Amino acid sequence: MARLHSGKKGKSGRKMSKSKTKQTWVETDKQEIVSIITKMAKEGVPPAKIGITLRDKYGVPDARQILGVRLVTFIKKEGLAGQYPSDFLDLIKRAVKMNKHLKNAKKDVHNKTKYLHVVSKINRLAKYLKKEGVLPKDWKYDAEQAELLVK
Repeated sequence: MARLHSGKKGKSGRKMSKSKTKQTWVETDKQEIVSIITKMAKEGVPPAKIGITLRDKYGVPDARQILGVRLVTFIKKEGLAGQYPSDFLDLIKRAVKMNKHLKNAKKDVHNKTKYLHVVSKINRLAKYLKKEGVLPKDWKYDAEQAELLVK
């Protein structure tokens, strides 16, 4: 898929296995994986990092094959999800860092442009999340409020 705010065409992603069931070479069972996921989610680890840890440490190629549902869906069902989606918070954290940099380096024009791109991504994602009912209808991005939200 092409990158949104650059002239690059992007790279193809990894190919997931077509199998919907647990691979035969996976040694961990469902109860062990559930306990690992709940422990990490209680510690505040985002779902993407949980999936990476399962892949790298425990040899689980895809948690969906074992759980039967997506990892994020499982975490929400267990009541361990945060108020905001992790991708949304990551964009806000990036915008806060860039805004802090721009306060110190006022002549950094290129970074100011990229900051505006990140803010537009936040607003587009917020529009979708409002439509889906994840965010309140009157939610607006504000740099000062975002800084408080990240802390």
